Amino acid sequence: MGRSLVKAALSHGDIVTAVGRTQESTMKQMERWHERCLGLLCDVRVRKTVDAVIQTTIREKGKVDIIVNCTGYGIIGSCEDQDEATLRSQFETNFLGTLNIIQLSLPYFRSVSAGRYLIFSSTSGALGVPGLGPYCATKYAVEGLIESMLYEVDTFGIKATLVQPGHVRLNEPELWESHDTAANTQLAGSKTKPDGKSRFVQDTNPAVPVSATRFASLPIDSQPLPRYGHFLIANPSPPYAGPNAPAGHAQRIVQWLNDRQPVSAVKSAELVWQLGHCKYPPLRLLLGNYAVECVRDRLRSIIEELRQIEDWKHLSFPVAVEDEMKDDAPDEQMELDEQNEEN
Repeated sequence: MGRSLVKAALSHGDIVTAVGRTQESTMKQMERWHERCLGLLCDVRVRKTVDAVIQTTIREKGKVDIIVNCTGYGIIGSCEDQDEATLRSQFETNFLGTLNIIQLSLPYFRSVSAGRYLIFSSTSGALGVPGLGPYCATKYAVEGLIESMLYEVDTFGIKATLVQPGHVRLNEPELWESHDTAANTQLAGSKTKPDGKSRFVQDTNPAVPVSATRFASLPIDSQPLPRYGHFLIANPSPPYAGPNAPAGHAQRIVQWLNDRQPVSAVKSAELVWQLGHCKYPPLRLLLGNYAVECVRDRLRSIIEELRQIEDWKHLSFPVAVEDEMKDDAPDEQMELDEQNEEN
């Protein structure tokens, strides 16, 4: 998704900083994109590398208008089966990585009274998915972070949008390795537009742990976890290993889809580019029918929850002071009547 967005921005004449992850890409790979593309490396979990990308972009390109964060990965497995290391790694990458980007770039955006964030979230940030509990938790955290931040920075002219893609397929060659001649020729032939076009700081790869990112180059018997897209699949413990176990729902979905994901990365990248240049961006952009249906089902479930809240609200709402006084009044009157009778 990140690579598709970089290509889309370059094809429109934008000046781009493409950011690869330090543990998989090299500077030689990042430097061969395009004359208007600055290639850098970063690990979003390490604040100094994030700050270096931002400062280098400002120094080399003059300014930053839009920051896009595609960083993220998840472990498919039950909540019980995921150990502390994988839990922390997902939160450090998906949530703290996003927070690092925001905290280190906000001072610049405030200084110019402008700026825009396009933060890739997930439909898993809108509803819980069995088998993706910790991953969902990181995306819920990102959603809450961005919503809260928008209230704080709106007065500075800073905007942000949460992008929630459905199942996205990779339908373009890996330019890092393949040197696709036609695609590179098309990018090289695009005309540079006048200065003032938006600069993208684009994270093109999810920053995932070394043990996870390098598994593809290891012998089969040494690979720690199988990988589907940006998900790694953990081996389930016996209680969750049944063929119809709810905890295996996410794994069954990704394996069934395989390379048949319904959402195009190339078309989605074009939509996200348009989003980055619209004057009044929405809070959320949903990509694909799957994402729309997921969020719609979640909203329907919230309506059902509201009905349950109405059924149980007598336990939640305190009794008003006026009502308490009305309830106490008959008792006080009875006491006065009894005292009068005794007198």
